[in-house]
Amino acid sequence: MSDPGYGLVLRFKVTLDDHTDLGAWTKCEGLSVEYDVQEVKEGGQNDFIHRLPGRAKYQNIKLTRPIDKDTGKVAVWLASVASDPKRSTAEIELLDSGGTKVTSWKLAGVYPAKWTGPTLDTGTNQVALEILELVHNGFTR
Repeated sequence: MSDPGYGLVLRFKVTLDDHTDLGAWTKCEGLSVEYDVQEVKEGGQNDFIHRLPGRAKYQNIKLTRPIDKDTGKVAVWLASVASDPKRSTAEIELLDSGGTKVTSWKLAGVYPAKWTGPTLDTGTNQVALEILELVHNGFTR
């Protein structure tokens, strides 16, 4: 019998096509697609308007986690893209509390849009977070 609470403790593992493992992340936002809809009014057809699919729009993927040992892997990847700009494919794997893959999303044309490091302030009692924002050209199989 499966654990009914497996969806309650989740992590996201991100891997690039060249097998660069960017580690586990605790928050993933932006897994969505939206299609432009073209409306076509046909002469003589007054019962409805044809609604045809248009271009797909993909949100940026925003990954968040506390600073950890894998932060250095992100820095290495960002430096390599800065010196040799190229797009990658990426896989975001949803892991349960035991580290078992639940499902995954593969992204085409991935490129880093933004990286934000932690605010370092010894006067506060906050977790040091990093945020990585990725652009992509859509989902692949």
